[in-house]
Amino acid sequence: MHLEALRAYCLSLAAVTEDVKWDHDLCFSIGGKMFCVASMEPPFSFSFKVDAEDFQALSAMPGLSPAPYLARYHWVLANEGHTLSSQEIEHRVRESYELIKSKLPKKVLKEAGLL
Repeated sequence: MHLEALRAYCLSLAAVTEDVKWDHDLCFSIGGKMFCVASMEPPFSFSFKVDAEDFQALSAMPGLSPAPYLARYHWVLANEGHTLSSQEIEHRVRESYELIKSKLPKKVLKEAGLL
């Protein structure tokens, strides 16, 4: 999956916003909280949050590693050469979206039209 496909998928999810942070990372958020971050410069890489049970196993897969600065929150970095299929990437990004969404206050969910 390349940046435009990842971007299209992230933006297809309800109430998602995007912005550029740190000059070269495209960040996708729900309720102001990031759920996926992608590099806009080569080599293409992206990060997403996973649940605690999956973190160790995913981090040990080829092309995947704990995300710098975010690993303590169970974020995984996918580099070039990762072995995730497009369907698996969509599943993991959706899971990240749902994990972040589940922690948002009801007021934020209501303002975003998600309640």
